[in-house]
Amino acid sequence: MGNFTDKKLGFGLMRLEEKDGQIDIEKLIPLVDKFIESGYSYFDAAYVYKGAEVAFREAVAKRYPRDKYTIATKQATWLLSDTFSAEKMFDEQLERLGVDYIDYYLLHSLQNSRMECVDKFDSFNFGKALKEQGKIKYFGFSFHGGPELLDKLLTDYPFVDFVQLQINYTDWEDATILAGANYQVALKHNKDIVVMEPVKGGILSNPKQEAVKVFADLGDKTPSSYAFRFVAGLENVKMVLSGMNNMSQMLDNVSTFDDLTPLCDKERAALDKVNDIFRNTPVVPCTDCRYCVEGCPQKIRIPDIFKAYNSVLTFGDHNRPHWYYNGLVREGGGKAKDCISCGACESACPQHIEIIETLKKASKIFD
Repeated sequence: MGNFTDKKLGFGLMRLEEKDGQIDIEKLIPLVDKFIESGYSYFDAAYVYKGAEVAFREAVAKRYPRDKYTIATKQATWLLSDTFSAEKMFDEQLERLGVDYIDYYLLHSLQNSRMECVDKFDSFNFGKALKEQGKIKYFGFSFHGGPELLDKLLTDYPFVDFVQLQINYTDWEDATILAGANYQVALKHNKDIVVMEPVKGGILSNPKQEAVKVFADLGDKTPSSYAFRFVAGLENVKMVLSGMNNMSQMLDNVSTFDDLTPLCDKERAALDKVNDIFRNTPVVPCTDCRYCVEGCPQKIRIPDIFKAYNSVLTFGDHNRPHWYYNGLVREGGGKAKDCISCGACESACPQHIEIIETLKKASKIFD
């Protein structure tokens, strides 16, 4: 099992402030200093987090002795090829990070679609060998699949020290994320757990106003604090990651984790009430059949835009659906505002959704 500290807050290096297209090291350094001065040490990066490993080297590895921090980073297995081996990626990561060993090394974002690459390059046994050679201290994987695959992996590779799972109070019973079911599998195998997305990419930090009022009735704690305490109180959870990019977030999170207390019955009831608000929000009844996409002359990925729009309706306006929407456009999809009202989509929609009017509403948010 991984030798985690008693301090459960980890600094995720995924969503850092940028300047001129690069991570702003000057803004990162004060956050790093506050984090370490407060007694925390766990940093989380990945090969594919743009600039994160180098930013860690500049802000942490060059400025602090090795016993002041631990670093976790991840192998992007899907980028491996016959000309770019796992060894080459790992050596590059050591150089980027400015370290001669890695504390926690993970296979990144395992799910059914990634298993062909994992098997082809024998990634699990590669990680096992790294640990045996002393190049890493602990080996694990981050996971975005379902409980059946997770159970198989932990059964087939019992030498794995820990797993990183997406867990938060609103994804706990979600039929797609399956956070609760995955957690139970990890618990069955008695694995240490690192939690990612405890505030669902920031969504639970700034929820819609109805939810904010529920939390306000509890007292003066922030919505984030209740989300963090929900996951930190789960058995076998050793680390909770937060992508902090400003000092107010850092101070609030440190305050929460410096004085971790279990949620009381009243607070748990409040989270249930917030979940009911999310679940009972009227959304576009799109089933993702994609009949509307086939005949669209503007190549608008209508169901995907509705997915982003529904996220705003459910949780309130926040960054994640905007990133998702902009990604659709970068991939060649038309914008919501590109709709020419030809009606081809509405005639094909078995749910009889007023697609043209709904795209106009989505455009007001995303365009």
